[in-house]
Amino acid sequence: MASPRFTPRRELGRTGFVATRLGAGDLADRSVPLETCVATLRRALDAGLNLVDTAPGYENGYSEEIVGRALEGRRESVFLIDKLDHFDRPLEAQVEESVERLRTKPDLFVFHGVSSLEAWEKLCEQGGPFDELAEVVRRGHARFRGISCHHPAVLAEAIPSGLCDVVMFPVGPFVDARYVEEALPLARRHGVGSVCFKTFGAGKLLGDTSGYGRPLETRPRGKLSSGGADRDEASVLPKLSVSDCVDYTLSCDPDVALLGLSFPNEQDAAFAAAERFRPRSSAELADIRERAREAMRDKGAAWWNPG
Repeated sequence: MASPRFTPRRELGRTGFVATRLGAGDLADRSVPLETCVATLRRALDAGLNLVDTAPGYENGYSEEIVGRALEGRRESVFLIDKLDHFDRPLEAQVEESVERLRTKPDLFVFHGVSSLEAWEKLCEQGGPFDELAEVVRRGHARFRGISCHHPAVLAEAIPSGLCDVVMFPVGPFVDARYVEEALPLARRHGVGSVCFKTFGAGKLLGDTSGYGRPLETRPRGKLSSGGADRDEASVLPKLSVSDCVDYTLSCDPDVALLGLSFPNEQDAAFAAAERFRPRSSAELADIRERAREAMRDKGAAWWNPG
């Protein structure tokens, strides 16, 4: 086997695990055979990536099944993140169901999508979900705790709380500036690992989609000239390149940039961009942000940015 394209480079917060710059995110599509999905994830692992993220809600457990199969024989070298989707249900049953589908125990359980201060406060109540998760860790069903989050104000509370070993949140060309300017530095100061998603803006920055490949509800139209006559055609919407997006996120320097790598061609484009990466200047980053605003126009809400 050829040498891996990526090697571990930085400790993930205080976990002691040295993670690669890129991680593999949700990889699940029930229209694709299990064996194909497993082979695709193993392809990313063969490239050297050593952090994988999943959740029970991704295709109703299919993602966990894929990840469990893909990690057979290489579990010890990979940091595995799983999620807790239901805050109002006992954790024990959720953990047992996930471990059964994975056929292994994750390194980190995070509460999935903690995106309001009210939700955060309920998690932290005495005897509440974070205390339950501490018991899960004590019993050896995971080693670390954390949250995934779509609100900078929640991160401002969670990161210094001492309850989170790792936090997951958006970093990319089209995110609330507080994720980059406040949450990332705060995580570094407190030794909390940062695993960041939305590099491609749920795919909106790269294509004409309302997110994750869904068709646009409405498509702008414009007048295009052809052979001296004006004609109506669906307009070509602005886009960023994979390199623009990857360079932006890596220039912000989270511990791990978590990318959707569901198909070999997506992997190849992302890997090539990461290998070519050089930190962009402030002016270049500002230019990418401006072009990202144009690329997001008419593609629906960015639910990861609070209104």
